[in-house]
Amino acid sequence: MTMQAHPPHSRRARGIALFEALIAVLLLSLSALAYAALQMRGLSTNSSAMWRSKAVQLAQEMADRMRANQAGVAAGAYQNLLVPGAAPACGPASACTPAQVAALDYSAWSAEVALALPGGSGVVCLDATPDDGSAGAPACDGAAGTYAIKLFWTERGVDARVAVELRP
Repeated sequence: MTMQAHPPHSRRARGIALFEALIAVLLLSLSALAYAALQMRGLSTNSSAMWRSKAVQLAQEMADRMRANQAGVAAGAYQNLLVPGAAPACGPASACTPAQVAALDYSAWSAEVALALPGGSGVVCLDATPDDGSAGAPACDGAAGTYAIKLFWTERGVDARVAVELRP
């Protein structure tokens, strides 16, 4: 019986195959991490779009409330709604004046904004440049003719804003 010895290059070939498998596993792992990062980025972008959509919907809701109370708009009841006050004691049981309807609209709308948006607040005012200001300083200049419905919220530690113009 003769024993055959393995050729010397055979051992080296097995080491190279192991190294190739290690490289393949490394590339596959990096690809999986890149895919996960891409998914997280997509979720973050979708979240931002969702908050912005909610804000626009809420601004349009307030604009609809104002359109429904033309007498309140004409009387100037919506001109400077910056801080929600106590809701007037009128409603289904007793008739409201247009100014009381404006106060009810703003009170209910502000509560809805606070619930729907993280750190959400909103103002309604006369403003020639509606796309400015912040939650603490809404920058309403009182310029006649254009109402601004401004919503502010905090998204991942960054302040965000949506403004809608309304010309009665």
